Amino acid sequence: MAGNSQRRNRRTSNKKGATVGSGGKGRRALEGKGPTPPASARKGHVKQRAANAAARRAQARPTSRRPGGGKGNSELVVGRNPVFEALRDGVPAKTLYVQQFIDNDERVRGALQLAAERGDIHLMEAPRPELDRMTNGLNHQGLVLQVPPYEYALPDELSAAAYDAREEPLIVALDGVTDPRNLGAIVRSVTAFGGHGVVVPERRAAGMTAGAWKTSAGTAARTPVARATNLTRALEAYKKEGITVVGLAADGEAEVQDLAALEGPVCIVIGSEGKGLGRLVGETCDVRVRIPMPGGAESLNAGVAAGIVLYEAARRRA
Repeated sequence: MAGNSQRRNRRTSNKKGATVGSGGKGRRALEGKGPTPPASARKGHVKQRAANAAARRAQARPTSRRPGGGKGNSELVVGRNPVFEALRDGVPAKTLYVQQFIDNDERVRGALQLAAERGDIHLMEAPRPELDRMTNGLNHQGLVLQVPPYEYALPDELSAAAYDAREEPLIVALDGVTDPRNLGAIVRSVTAFGGHGVVVPERRAAGMTAGAWKTSAGTAARTPVARATNLTRALEAYKKEGITVVGLAADGEAEVQDLAALEGPVCIVIGSEGKGLGRLVGETCDVRVRIPMPGGAESLNAGVAAGIVLYEAARRRA
């Protein structure tokens, strides 16, 4: 009967017994190859490509004088309330300057505590004349926070990151939006609805200032903002990649809820509330759409308009 044979040395188990060793001949094969290198050092990895692009941007970025001397585009946040709120809201910062012999009130104590908790902010004590010089005579109230220049992405990096994640790009481009709070609100909406970034022109446009960081409620740390030397050329490059460029305009030929293009790779272009899209930018768009407003309002704030269109895109993609 199977499994009950009386033959000698018959194997009744699949388990291997003791085996003869190699005598140390396989030592080298068993040796480890060291720790796994970080993603940014692995050839072809998306993080290595991002690191290389950041290095190229750093070499190409022009420098200018900042308040207080030195090179770069650092921003200064001055005043007890603004400094405290910037630290509380996670605005990136390099150095907190504190006036010597300052009155230690609640806001000062709070700012010092937040800076200490962050651990990466240098605390510097300076005499009042030095702070006056740094701020060009602004009412700093004894607190000055230095915010480093924002590391902008390149427009093609936004679409590349989406494709690397095997996702259809969902990008917002801004034309003539000059209020940093609008930019921060749009970054927040892009993050909320699964977008891949925001493109802003290099001139006559809001940048990622401390105010934009605050309005983004920390989402600017996760959603990149790219800066285009020429917005029209950046949009044309997107079109060559197969991305549909959709302009938001009050006189658009279609309504946003009827736009099937939102389901695929798309760049949504939003103009200022007053002037709308510029002529060249409007002509570059594949299609222009409008948001229906049965209440009769003439226009919407750029941040509100972006949130509506991004919600519709996220709904269709889901």
